[in-house]
Amino acid sequence: MNNGAKIGIASAATVLLLGGGYGAYALVSGDSDSKDAAKKPRTVVSEPPSPELAASGAKAFLDAWAKGDLFAAAKLTDDPDKAQAALQAFRDNVKPSAVHLTVGGPTTAPSPAASKSAAPSASASSTAAAGPTGVLESFKASLEFAETGSPWNYDGVLGVVKMSDGTAAVHWAPTVIHPKLDATETIGVKPVFAAPAAVTDRKGKPLGGYASLTGLLNQLKAAAPQGGSPEDAGTAVVISPASGNGPAEKVFTLKEPKPVPNLKLTLDADLQAAAESAVAAQGKPGSLVAIEPSTGGILAYAFSPTTGQNRAFSGATAPGSTLKVLTAAALLEAGITPTTSMPCPETTMVTGKSIANDFKGAHPEYTLTDAFINSCNTSFIEKGKDVLKANSLPSLAKDVFGIGLVWKTGLSNFDTDIPVETSMAGAASEFIGQGKVRANPLGMASIAATVQSGVFKQPILVPGMDQVKASRTLAPDVLSSLRSLMTQTVKSGTAAAVKPALPAGSGAKTGTAEVDNSTDANSWFTAYSGDLAVAAEFQGAGHGSAAAGPASSKVLAVGNRK
Repeated sequence: MNNGAKIGIASAATVLLLGGGYGAYALVSGDSDSKDAAKKPRTVVSEPPSPELAASGAKAFLDAWAKGDLFAAAKLTDDPDKAQAALQAFRDNVKPSAVHLTVGGPTTAPSPAASKSAAPSASASSTAAAGPTGVLESFKASLEFAETGSPWNYDGVLGVVKMSDGTAAVHWAPTVIHPKLDATETIGVKPVFAAPAAVTDRKGKPLGGYASLTGLLNQLKAAAPQGGSPEDAGTAVVISPASGNGPAEKVFTLKEPKPVPNLKLTLDADLQAAAESAVAAQGKPGSLVAIEPSTGGILAYAFSPTTGQNRAFSGATAPGSTLKVLTAAALLEAGITPTTSMPCPETTMVTGKSIANDFKGAHPEYTLTDAFINSCNTSFIEKGKDVLKANSLPSLAKDVFGIGLVWKTGLSNFDTDIPVETSMAGAASEFIGQGKVRANPLGMASIAATVQSGVFKQPILVPGMDQVKASRTLAPDVLSSLRSLMTQTVKSGTAAAVKPALPAGSGAKTGTAEVDNSTDANSWFTAYSGDLAVAAEFQGAGHGSAAAGPASSKVLAVGNRK
């Protein structure tokens, strides 16, 4: 399509219609009675034209323009050279097939859009010292185009002044062509594209206004096609900055562009609002992720501070005892049952370091169930060293829970890392989510989601994205026992202390993770309820039931309402 051409007017000639003052233009008179008369300049005078003279001057100009006699129309203005160039550019770049212009009558003030018109004052009280006065004449324009059966209709305003030879002239300004056009802009028919696709949640609700989603929305905007494909373009009359910088304004559409469908994410606005609120309420750096176990769709994520790292996806710290979900699964696969004896000594040694529990005293009577629901570190380390291998945990994590596979969620993320240790001494720390294990709520929420559904569904943000698959699932009896351990933790274990209480039937695991060079442990929590799984972490917030648990419970209470 043609580019709009700049319709120029010298700055010295641009005086607001209501602002007073005027630059006089000298025009050679057409009087041929004498040589002197031919050389006599024709100028604007301070006296306004009579209503009849103004009306006739406006009509003559509009009639000539409508007939396409641009030379004649320009001669009926106070600046023929600029007027003819502008009218010609308008015809060449807008290309109307027919132009209909009708005088509407005098008006007392320009429309708001026409207030930037360069014209003499129309105030009856203006004095000669303030400059010449003019009369404003309204008009109606109706332009036809071969491409569309609908005409372009708009209202305009002309400033009409009196000339020294007693005739009327249209005071030239870009607004004569269109009331929204000024000397710094161009007008023409150009390709136009539909508004960028809106990013919505899975129900079509907009996702703007959620602080934690700013990075995601910016990333999606940057990845969107710039300018659109030519086959998707429409055409329109557009007013654009002559500089090429700044937004353009569409004033008439000839052909509608192909609409761009909204991009629906897996997110849920209600759960996102709950996640943002729950994370902010803790008053500490932290994050939370909510996942739909049946699909892997990420329903919400939030992090604090929202101006920092998206620790929900990119965090990489030890998850503490929440990883005992995997260790318990490994023990169950190794033949341990929920009622198998798993004594809980007060301390145990790992790589020369004494490991204790979050509670005092030894419990030689503990079973796997007791050790899990009370989160006994020493039980898991001792039993793990007895029946597991150094690669048992990372192998199970990858084969069943997808941990160790490369995830493409739709947003940059850190994949949970459980390294394969070369000895049981190194692996023992991993059994309780310490050592070299690095995770974030995205990974831990996925673990809870896999327990809930029984099948690993890789987390995604965009429906239909490719999801890597785990190579196998847990045996039904192992899965049933693991779910029982998590639900019992909510009923009578460490998760029972969470306030507000988790929904009935929930399964959960708390975590308290020690971090190097920090005196305060991090609070971790992972849980599921119905077709909804969450995980949260808060830096230096202590026990899992103290911060991460309450935040997770608030999100689970909203539920997965499809």
